[in-house]
Amino acid sequence: MKIKRKVEIVVISDVHLGTYGCHAKQLLTYLNSIEPKHLILNGDIIDVWQFSKRYFPKSHMQVLKKIVAFAAKGTKVTYITGNHDEMLRKFTDTEIGNISIVNKLVLELDDKKAWIFHGDVFDASIQNAKWLAKLGGYGYDLLILINRFTNWMLVNLGKERYSLSKRIKNSVKTAVKYISNFEKTATDLAIENGYNYVICGHIHQPKNEIVETKKGKTHYLNSGDWVENFTALEYQFKRWKLYKYSEDKLSAFYADEDIKEMTEAELIAAITVMKPFKNK
Repeated sequence: MKIKRKVEIVVISDVHLGTYGCHAKQLLTYLNSIEPKHLILNGDIIDVWQFSKRYFPKSHMQVLKKIVAFAAKGTKVTYITGNHDEMLRKFTDTEIGNISIVNKLVLELDDKKAWIFHGDVFDASIQNAKWLAKLGGYGYDLLILINRFTNWMLVNLGKERYSLSKRIKNSVKTAVKYISNFEKTATDLAIENGYNYVICGHIHQPKNEIVETKKGKTHYLNSGDWVENFTALEYQFKRWKLYKYSEDKLSAFYADEDIKEMTEAELIAAITVMKPFKNK
């Protein structure tokens, strides 16, 4: 039997279940290697914008089953809504057993304050031209699909995988400027409001760094994604670590026996019987 790592807090974001870019199998390997006290899903876990009944593989469903299994076994699960799963915002401040849905979260961690939110609130294209942002999302998914085919050929030729989307982001000036502005806005606001940690997702750029200005300092963290980077944030022993699947991967953990054969009906039943439904 594999020994699972006990972690106080785990933050993942931008999984984009239901899209071709999602790497659910790698995420399952990671989730099956840990026992978190608190699992924070920081937005864009299910990609409602691009959801299609024609494409929702078994591995994507198993991620949802694993999250429910965590909650059933006592893990506190906080789902922070993002732009791709914004329809869940109508259920803000709702609790179903150990699962709660919120727009943002503030935690006290060893006498320090952590401010956690997805980050799309900073994105003017989403706030002012949602149709354009959605169109960009479809284009991004197409690019990922092309990239998958490219990588399939590279692997068969014995060469390393290549990320087209990361290359574009890192080379296009407007993309680099957007990421820089996003991080500056988040850290400036965190410093202004006295938060020791500011934790985001949204931009698919994992980061763990201390930012200091004339007005003060804060610890900026971004959980990255499970489309390009395969990263998560872990809090243990009073410190944050950026988990990188490519570097920190443990030997494969198989899906827990109690979720392996769970049907969709059983998944829904597992959610509804944990505790009575309530609104705050």
